[in-house]
Amino acid sequence: MRLPSLKHLHYLVNVHKYQHFGEAAKACYVSQSTLSSGIAALENLLGVRLIERDNKKILFTPLAEEVVRQARQILLSVEELTEQVEYYARPFGGTLKLGVIPTIAPFLIPQILMMIRQEFPELKVFVREDQSEQVLSQLKEGELDLVLLALPYPASGVEMKSFYKDRFYFAQHKDSQLNTETIKADFSNLKDNSLLLLEDGHCMRDHALSACHLDRSEKINSFAATSLHTLVQMVNNDLGVTFLPEMAIAAGILNNTDIEISPLADRENDYREIGFAWRSQSNRKEEFEQLYQLVKKQIRHFLPFREAP
Repeated sequence: MRLPSLKHLHYLVNVHKYQHFGEAAKACYVSQSTLSSGIAALENLLGVRLIERDNKKILFTPLAEEVVRQARQILLSVEELTEQVEYYARPFGGTLKLGVIPTIAPFLIPQILMMIRQEFPELKVFVREDQSEQVLSQLKEGELDLVLLALPYPASGVEMKSFYKDRFYFAQHKDSQLNTETIKADFSNLKDNSLLLLEDGHCMRDHALSACHLDRSEKINSFAATSLHTLVQMVNNDLGVTFLPEMAIAAGILNNTDIEISPLADRENDYREIGFAWRSQSNRKEEFEQLYQLVKKQIRHFLPFREAP
């Protein structure tokens, strides 16, 4: 029985990912004609039509969707097999594809990379920044090896370990005309539309609201920021108030601003946890565990420290 080649399965998975033959060809570093010939060869070998295409769109048949799913798992297994051989031959000597969320990356990635460079100088780390849902999806699909994110976050098929508690602080302009007497335990007297947050998709939005026990939508301004730095500038112009994580404050995000901060009343729940996530079945679990232990030990030298449970 003739079996499909890994190369042709790789072509198919990328056409499905990009929904465009030209973009898929670029991702595979081949010409479009080579990729099209490879897909045709795969269809001939399997004896089925996988892709319906015209000048405007690409349509995968229901059978093709299942073939793509299994092809992705096959390619992931082959990649992990190769990584396993490389790992046992030379631990921490290959590459690490690290995903990280935007509300952590600017404040912690430099320190993480420095730790890795000092402890594992032969390990090459490539960083991809995206929101939690995206990096976890890429982790499961094998596009990333490890993810640095804020917890809790719902996910299946991954192992998560927390190493740091990142406390939230209430932030407002020192001469605010909006909420000069609003710092109460429940923030119930915040003015309507005065609370500025990150846009939907950033898990820090939900973590901050949970930490301050505030779920009243009328308090939240519908205009959301795309980053913590933008959020700070909005508060510095007295457009509203917000909650900021301790790691960003420690990194100097409030330098040259007129923003004052106050701790939250609920000191038992005023934080998000920061940690790593990797696939439960990853062949590099021992390597990631060592990296986790390194960061857990060293992080106290860079950030105000409260140990995660």
